[in-house]
Amino acid sequence: MEEALIRTELPGLKLFKRGKVRDLYELGDKLLIIATDRISAFDCVMPNGIPGKGRILTQMSLFWFDFVNEVVENHLISADVNQFPRELQKFRDVLEGRSMLVRKAEQIGVECVVRGYLSGSGWREYSGSGSVCGIKLPPGLEESDRLPEPIFTPATKATSGHDQNIPFSEMAELVGEERAATLKDLSIRIYKKASEYAESKGIIVADTKFEFGICSGKVILIDEILSPDSSRFWPREKYQPGRPQESFDKQFVRDYLESLGWDKKPPAPTLPKEVVQKTLAKYEEAYNRLVAGQV
Repeated sequence: MEEALIRTELPGLKLFKRGKVRDLYELGDKLLIIATDRISAFDCVMPNGIPGKGRILTQMSLFWFDFVNEVVENHLISADVNQFPRELQKFRDVLEGRSMLVRKAEQIGVECVVRGYLSGSGWREYSGSGSVCGIKLPPGLEESDRLPEPIFTPATKATSGHDQNIPFSEMAELVGEERAATLKDLSIRIYKKASEYAESKGIIVADTKFEFGICSGKVILIDEILSPDSSRFWPREKYQPGRPQESFDKQFVRDYLESLGWDKKPPAPTLPKEVVQKTLAKYEEAYNRLVAGQV
């Protein structure tokens, strides 16, 4: 197994931001986004990563950006290192397969979440109130049930801790009614198009989140989309409402951490080899089904 890329250091380049998974470097009106192999759980980054995970996430995003391009533009300029500026060529070994050169955009500070199924915080909220983010849902739904129609449930982006679900009316106050309506429409259209395709490949997209920005006065997709890091992917053949579902994500990591009695505060424990391998296998299977067409 290759060694995980945990952190990038590119001498001579200005670091713009180091997120939980991605390192961003500033190049004038452009950004260089590098997906590392870091993995986070319970809002903590693990000390060791999942080798190759960053490449899988990048290649999935490239596939989806192209797939939904007729719905909305995105920030991608190129993922071909040959087309990157000359000063980046010396970092080719790090960048190959896991980086994107993108247009810099003004980030809209709201997570655009679409739910097609009742799971996670949506299920917890529905269990108590019968609604999710102020949207009243039919009574009697079970955990993991498919919703009559996908719902848009925005969240505020937290600098630390969990993002907070908010009603659409609060989002409209934050970004303006017209822009909020545009983001809702785009998010649901992307979700419907992508989830229909994914289901044909044996994957249910239970929910997902998008990030948008403003570039040259237009709303565009930014960051990454429809990966196991930003979505709940379930194997269609094992789907059974009324309980939590198996998923193509970091569930092995969460389950292992829960078994330790860890207080979910830094520093996070090191993941054993078996957990790393099982997690990587889930990411690879999702990629193979969705992008390589191997069901």
